[in-house]
Amino acid sequence: MTMTQASSICGVIFDMDGVLTDSEPLINAAAIAMFQERGVLVRPEDFLPFVGTGEDRYLGGVAQKHGFAIDLREAKQRTYEIYLEMVPSRLVAFPGAKSLVQECRTAGLRLAVASSADTIKVHANLVQIGLPPESWHAVVTGEEVKDKKPAPDIFLAASRRLDLLPDQCAVVEDAVNGIQAAKAARMRCVAVAQTFRPELLAEADLVRATIGDISISDLLGG
Repeated sequence: MTMTQASSICGVIFDMDGVLTDSEPLINAAAIAMFQERGVLVRPEDFLPFVGTGEDRYLGGVAQKHGFAIDLREAKQRTYEIYLEMVPSRLVAFPGAKSLVQECRTAGLRLAVASSADTIKVHANLVQIGLPPESWHAVVTGEEVKDKKPAPDIFLAASRRLDLLPDQCAVVEDAVNGIQAAKAARMRCVAVAQTFRPELLAEADLVRATIGDISISDLLGG
């Protein structure tokens, strides 16, 4: 009996930012620089409540907090310009991320990325870290769903793309909003404490310190 036969889990859905890539500091720095260009001084921690919800909410939530009206489309475009300049020299995969993805492939699991980020960012990140979009069975971005995390829509869309039922999927997440989305989708969720403290991730089925600490058995759930 193979590992996949011993469990109902047949697919794994990975969040991207904060799970596969250490991109949170980069998008944070880019957003701060964008606000600074507009004369608004914001702090890195201002963005924490909006991590994992997509760039519209990430930028819009902080603007609202500071009582600053922004043109979201223009602000997002400028933030991405700054971000993409950083990617080639500063963006890396988390240690163990690529090997876990490969282990999942070897185990015969179907694999998806489900990120609240826009397509331009998702594709740039995946190419940079050597896990390009075409190497996955499915890639779903924030532009493809109406309701972002903590709504379950993006994970449900990913399970449909994988041709699997929700309870046949496990999710790897780093953010509170993402864990809530996975549980709302009725999926197993393994969290990594790479962005938030472990105690904040308690809604997940299992919490590991890093993605390198996750095993196939963690994902399958025994």
